[in-house]
Amino acid sequence: MDKKMQLLITAPLAATLFCIFLTTSRAADCTAGNEGDAITVDLNGRGHFTSVQKAIDSVPSGNSKWITIRVNPGTYKELVTIPLEKPCIFLQGKGRHLTTIAFDSHQQTDTSATFTSNPDNIVVQGITFKNSFNRYWKQTEPPIVQALAARVYGDKCVFLQCGFLGVQDTVWDVQGRHLYDSCYIEGAVDFIFGGGQSFFQGREEPHERSGFFFERGAVFGVGKFLLGRAYRRYSTVVFHKTKLAAGVAPEGWDAWTYKGHEKSIAYAEVDCEGRGSDTLKRVPWERHLTPEQMRYFSRRNFIDQEGWLGKTPVAKMLKP
Repeated sequence: MDKKMQLLITAPLAATLFCIFLTTSRAADCTAGNEGDAITVDLNGRGHFTSVQKAIDSVPSGNSKWITIRVNPGTYKELVTIPLEKPCIFLQGKGRHLTTIAFDSHQQTDTSATFTSNPDNIVVQGITFKNSFNRYWKQTEPPIVQALAARVYGDKCVFLQCGFLGVQDTVWDVQGRHLYDSCYIEGAVDFIFGGGQSFFQGREEPHERSGFFFERGAVFGVGKFLLGRAYRRYSTVVFHKTKLAAGVAPEGWDAWTYKGHEKSIAYAEVDCEGRGSDTLKRVPWERHLTPEQMRYFSRRNFIDQEGWLGKTPVAKMLKP
């Protein structure tokens, strides 16, 4: 693939994304909170706080009830971190085109994320997380480096109608079961990665159940781009009923650092459409999943075995 074209790729994924790393819950579900306890963040001082981080800091440690933090429209220029000891937070913006959290840290994946979520049971709706570094990159500028928009560590987390904007390593989906419903994710280099601190798909052993499943979304961008490349030996990625633009490279996938071990890599496209969905010239080791195998990737079987999604504050708004 032409390097220049690869660097210029901006391939947003308006997709529902599922990934699983655990088979059982690490923490109890949160109980219902009180509507009157909601915290409001407003840049113009018409709320409890003008900073998202200060609002999070006000949540008691060890909290076990859903606490809503409403973030009014505006661009909040700050690094935001939800500490491990503060689960059960519902961070609610006014829409991904209206509420943005932005910063421009870069170069280290463990320090550059605009938004970091550490605990279990976190729900975010209607917010765009943006790392502005390299966003308008030109060839005359320094090379593109890691600059994360978000990294997510906890189990049982939901992102609904959110945006993630970056260039390299936009979203680090570190570990845990997460649902990205109706989200927009944009980047150029390994811009969705994770699973045991690894790029994109990090299965180290065949018995692990980590993976990324994209359903009913769209993949598009500039130049030619791959659907995925293997940074770990048992990398697993499935696109289902996804619209693939013409920019998808004919080969589709790359074994990358695991050439010679393609039999352990599980990449598949099922019932996809669009000008980039022709699989005639795909790598010969792409998987062809049976209906029975696809049932494993249903939302309930893949991430919602305990029905935890139905207990979140956005349960009624999630796609079926």
